[in-house]
Parts: sequence; C-alpha cells; structure tokens
Amino acid sequence: MADIISIATSGPGLYEFTDRVRPLAKGDGVLTLFVRHTSCSLLIQENADPEVQTDLHAFFHRLVPPSDDPSMAYLTHTYEGPDDMPAHIKAAMLPVSLSIPVMSGRLALGTWQGIYLFEHRRRPHRREVAVALSS
Repeated sequence: MADIISIATSGPGLYEFTDRVRPLAKGDGVLTLFVRHTSCSLLIQENADPEVQTDLHAFFHRLVPPSDDPSMAYLTHTYEGPDDMPAHIKAAMLPVSLSIPVMSGRLALGTWQGIYLFEHRRRPHRREVAVALSS
C-alpha cells in the first residue's frame, strides 16, 4: 500500500496529521512516511499540550534565525527570501522520514504522541507526504 497525503500550511509551525495517517494502518507492519520537500520536516511529538509545539517552533527559530538576522550574515543562498536557507538548515537537522510500527491495524504510537509536519517557511505551501506500509 502506498499513498500521498497533501498538507496545506499557512506559515511556520507544526501541523498534526495523525488522523489522516490512521486509516492507512492495516494489519501488521511498518508505516513509513517521507516528506517530499527540502524546507520542512516530520516529527512525532506530544499532541496534548499545544505549548509544546509553540516552544519547539520558538526554539528552532532561535537556533536558526532568518538570514536577515546579523548572526546569519554568512549565508549565501538567500534568493527565495530570508526564511529559505534557514528552512533548509532546519530540515537538515530534523527528520524528513518516520517509521511507525503498525500492530493489528493500529499505529503503535504512545498516548500523547502525534504525527506532525513541521513547516519552516513563512508563506503558505502545499506539502506532500508519501506513505508506504510494508509487512
């Protein structure tokens, strides 16, 4: 089984899409997710307290600020705006693929775990996540 999930983003932040992945879990195996872009990432993260997502976004923004921040003056890839190269750096630091066990047709996620696309760009995008289930 293979599928593509399309996710609309409206700017930087974490977008949970666990509910869109659950129906794809069948039988037993491993569900692999792979984001088909170089300026966003995938995460499994807490989905109970939205402050977790807010703090993660704030941390990575502080760690890798936009290229118009004086601390980032060394960057040369700035053609697509001040958030472009920092988005590539964040995507290089964070996972772009995830593997989730499927047991008896259910994702083996923990109680507070959700699946997120972490958008690193400022403007809206339509992101694609390839999903494959192998047994």
